[in-house]
Amino acid sequence: MQELFTAVFYQPLLNLLIWTYNILPNHDLGLSIIILTILVKLALYPLSWKQLESQKQLQDIQPKIEALKAQYKDDKQGLAQAQMKFFKEEKINPLSSCLPLLVQLPFLIALFYVFTNGLKDEGYANLLYPFIQNPGTLNHTFLGLFSLSQSQNIILAVIVGGIQFWQSKLMIAKRPPKVPGSKDEDMAAVMSKQMMFFMPIITGVMTYQFPSGLGLYWFFQTVLAIGQQYLFNMTAGPRSSTDRTPHS
Repeated sequence: MQELFTAVFYQPLLNLLIWTYNILPNHDLGLSIIILTILVKLALYPLSWKQLESQKQLQDIQPKIEALKAQYKDDKQGLAQAQMKFFKEEKINPLSSCLPLLVQLPFLIALFYVFTNGLKDEGYANLLYPFIQNPGTLNHTFLGLFSLSQSQNIILAVIVGGIQFWQSKLMIAKRPPKVPGSKDEDMAAVMSKQMMFFMPIITGVMTYQFPSGLGLYWFFQTVLAIGQQYLFNMTAGPRSSTDRTPHS
């Protein structure tokens, strides 16, 4: 299984990183990471866009789901049946927002290993394709600012945590309001606020612990994700079908 993962995901991304490094005039590994981040984002763009569409569908119908919960608050079986019927009427798969993420997950894991192990000079030489030139010792300094192979970059950790907080706040801001008085309203609000602060802290700590190359990837990947989210919010219209009131 590990050999398959390496051959299908890790090795192609690692070779793409080294190839971009070779063709850059200044051989800046940081710029190579940025280019690789953009290329992977473009390759996965249709999947991430589909994920945003599925999330919006679920968000649009959330008030109707909350209404069903209030209607069947003492009848769990009736609630399950009513929800299944409502999903069928709306032609929505509740798991559809998870499927694109599952497809993207192997690429994200492979990128994690590329930016943690692949940045080591001894970590890539044996995995290069015959047509990819071995550059020898990599230049780990990004624009003369900091080393991408070193960890404990507190400034980068704070920046990455901050951009993650912006993304988390954006995700919470676009959620529709809960039905007032519902039992799930307070719990969902508390969990959302906790995640808005918890995830940036975790991301910042991991950026501090791992090589800065991973932090640079996280930063630009998050910037691209925020840009895609803004683009989606501008172009995606409301679902007309959700104006219907769910019925049992």
